Amino acid sequence: MTKTTGITWAAASARRLERQFLARRARTGTSVADVAAAMLGVHAQVLSAAELSVGLRTDGVTRADVRDALWPTAPLAPPAPGPVPALVKTHGPRGTVHLLPARDLPMWCAALPAIPTGTAAFPTGVRLTGEQAGQVVAAIADALDGAFLTIDELGEEVVARTGPWAGDLVMPAFQTMWPRWRQVLHRAGQCGALSFGPNRGRRVTYTRPPHFTPLPPEEASRLLVRRYLYAYGPATPQHFARWLAAPPGWAKAQYAELAAAGEIEEVRFEGAPAWVAAGDTDFPDAPERDELLRGVRLLPYFDAYVVAAQPRELLFPGAAYRRALAGGQAGNFPVLLVDGVAAGVWHQRRRGRRTTVTVEPLARLTAPQERLLADCVERVGAVLEATAELVIGEVTVGAHA
Repeated sequence: MTKTTGITWAAASARRLERQFLARRARTGTSVADVAAAMLGVHAQVLSAAELSVGLRTDGVTRADVRDALWPTAPLAPPAPGPVPALVKTHGPRGTVHLLPARDLPMWCAALPAIPTGTAAFPTGVRLTGEQAGQVVAAIADALDGAFLTIDELGEEVVARTGPWAGDLVMPAFQTMWPRWRQVLHRAGQCGALSFGPNRGRRVTYTRPPHFTPLPPEEASRLLVRRYLYAYGPATPQHFARWLAAPPGWAKAQYAELAAAGEIEEVRFEGAPAWVAAGDTDFPDAPERDELLRGVRLLPYFDAYVVAAQPRELLFPGAAYRRALAGGQAGNFPVLLVDGVAAGVWHQRRRGRRTTVTVEPLARLTAPQERLLADCVERVGAVLEATAELVIGEVTVGAHA
């Protein structure tokens, strides 16, 4: 390792891959919560993609292990006392559904609500007042404490605890109208009042995550910046803002406060200023750097690495920027990484106990790379508890299919 203030893309990528358990998978026995913490959350809008994000980073882990970490006891009414979940499925960065370590909720549920919000999405007659929003979040927390409820059941409980105004059908959504209270569903998740339970048949359920005491908001925000820089640095305030979908001015102010306190330090990254956590300036040099980068990796939809690692044009060079991104947005396609950069897309189609993994490389793979790809596909099947077949060819489905 070399301590330096002039950091190349290759050196930064090698360190990120190592810290993300992508250079070397976490050893058998590593908890899924530890892996999720290293990623700073696992995008879980599609649960199977989240299971792959964790399983492809960890020896021996399958989708069953991820679900056991989320819901260690079967939901009853009320749920029987049992183990505290290691992971919580809730609204995380960018307001999107993530798997977060339960132990990190004091940080997340203080830092996320502290991010300034933009212009209200709904007109005055539709949106909740600040007081009403607080009442709804409190009602959600109370209703879900010790229960697993569907969205309709939760709505009945919220209206009973607040008033009929919460149930007014005023929110346009998918050619129908939703009740007023649902506009703060993601806020309830980010505040720690709500998380997802296991499905009841085809219906989603919600529950309340384990009780915790949030950190003071300023402390939580500063900790989140340092955690982000450890996982994905060097990075600028603009990179941090993009990852969180936060106002750039707010992110810049966070960096300035931490820099003034000596908690982060400026470095040169590809010739431009960027930041790392204070003292965290060791980066691998050759040949360790090349060894960490070398290899073939498959990353699923919205994997944390492709969303957070910046600058995006270096992670998605040339043709990969056009093929593997959707209008510059990362995550809409599962990505093939070759030697640390995006080099293709892939898609898996499951039928019963078998899944076909179609990989579209943007350049011809060598024979050793094809063997490594076959190993990756076999691992995909193991995580999903299926037998996987590799097909090298064109991926014909669109973004986020």
